[in-house]
Amino acid sequence: MLTRKQQELLLFIHERMKESGVPPSFDEMKDALDLASKSGIHRLITALEERGFIRRLPNRARALEVIKLPEAYVPSLQPRRGFSPSVIEGSLGKAQSSASAPNKSAANDDSSNSATVPVMGRIAAGVPISAIQNNTHDIAVPIEMLGSGEHYALEVKGDSMIEAGILDGDTVIIRNSSTANPGDIVVALVDDEEATLKRFRRRGASIALEAANPAYETRIFPPDRVKVQGKLVGLIRRYH
Repeated sequence: MLTRKQQELLLFIHERMKESGVPPSFDEMKDALDLASKSGIHRLITALEERGFIRRLPNRARALEVIKLPEAYVPSLQPRRGFSPSVIEGSLGKAQSSASAPNKSAANDDSSNSATVPVMGRIAAGVPISAIQNNTHDIAVPIEMLGSGEHYALEVKGDSMIEAGILDGDTVIIRNSSTANPGDIVVALVDDEEATLKRFRRRGASIALEAANPAYETRIFPPDRVKVQGKLVGLIRRYH
């Protein structure tokens, strides 16, 4: 039998993983249970593990797997707090390449419910990789995800944004923009060489590119070294 706090934590982890595919951070668990410190979360997780409700996955920071739930569990209908990207689940169809730069979204469906967006290569959510490549193929994206403006897509490589619900292998949908507000998740080009997906912050006169994974440090740059290339508006996730 679980204590009230143990059950609250187990259900919080379960609901978060259903929504984003990744467990919440210790800080999020602490806030959700209104605990004073993360040491209380460590004790609750250990108790849940000993009772066979969760399992810690090896070689991954804070990775947890829910094995079973209380018999009286009722799924929560409450929405998740904070950033939650729009996710389209399914296969990614490929089309012939048609451009070498971000294109304006165009209708590509008889019902006019989708638009064609060019996939411009890979974007690093982790250690920066080379700058954005040319258009590799096109994908169909629901029009309601896009809104106004020009859009393009990028395939995510890395795990630095997992606590924002962005996983390695996802395809992110980006609205083309050269400006951002603090807190926006953006495509940032560093020194015209490194493209990365991070949360945009300001630190005085500097720009901070903030990861959503405590295993990665926030990177600070003078403003002349960073160019915003677009803002995240949604993502597409493929399950094998």
